[in-house]
This record gives sequence, structure tokens and C-alpha cells, in this order.
Amino acid sequence: MNLDIFKNETLNIKADVAILVARVVCGYAFILHGWGKIQDPFHWMGPDSSMPAIFQFLAALSEFGGGIAWVIGLLTRLASFGIVCTMIVAAYFHSVILGDSFINLTGGRSYELAGVFFTISLVFLTVGAGRFSLDQKIFGSK
Repeated sequence: MNLDIFKNETLNIKADVAILVARVVCGYAFILHGWGKIQDPFHWMGPDSSMPAIFQFLAALSEFGGGIAWVIGLLTRLASFGIVCTMIVAAYFHSVILGDSFINLTGGRSYELAGVFFTISLVFLTVGAGRFSLDQKIFGSK
């Protein structure tokens, strides 16, 4: 099996430090976002939700498990793919279904956070976890 997808791009050390900081901070945020969901992964949206249980589970897993993966830098691209998909659904749900604006200046619902996390996960999906990661130790670099 070819595992080249888990190899990291060759970057300078400053970029790798920035990726490490972003991975740890955003990964921790996702662990916290996913914690409540992973407690009841098939029904976290409540009994009246029309979202199928399998999709609720995938969102809980991508947020909580993906957050852990980002923090330690293991299978970062796979975790990022799950988070990209989850954030696309979250942005769609808030913008189209609920009609929320991108930013709510009064502190209400918006899809700004889903857009920001989508962008960050797209970066990790593209460049990998950087040199300060388990992906680097296990799979090396391109």
C-alpha cells in the first residue's frame, strides 16, 4: 500500500513552527467542539433532527478524533479531509438551511467559524502536518 499521502511537504522551519502552533490550537478547539458530540455520537443533534445518525457520528468523530489527530500530527491529511467535509456541511446548514449570515455582529448564529475551520483544514490537507509531527516521524517527507 502506498502511504505517500501522509508524507509532509518540505517547508522551512518557520512555516513548520507556524503549522505546529495552528495544529495544536485548532486541534484543541476541535477536541472541545467534538467532546459533547462524541458523548452521544449518533444522536447529538437531538431526537427531532432529520440528520441521519451515521452523519452525526461522522461529524462527532471528525471533530473529536480529528482534533486529537491534529494535536499530535498523526494521519493529519485524513483527519483534515473529515473536517473539510464536516465544515462544508456546517456552513451549508447555517447559510442555506438556517439562513444565517457569515458574521453576526450581535453574537448570534453565523457560519463564520465553519468557514475559518474549513480554510485551516484545507491548508493541513494540502501541506500536511509539518516536520514537528508523528506523520513526519513515521512517513517522512516528500
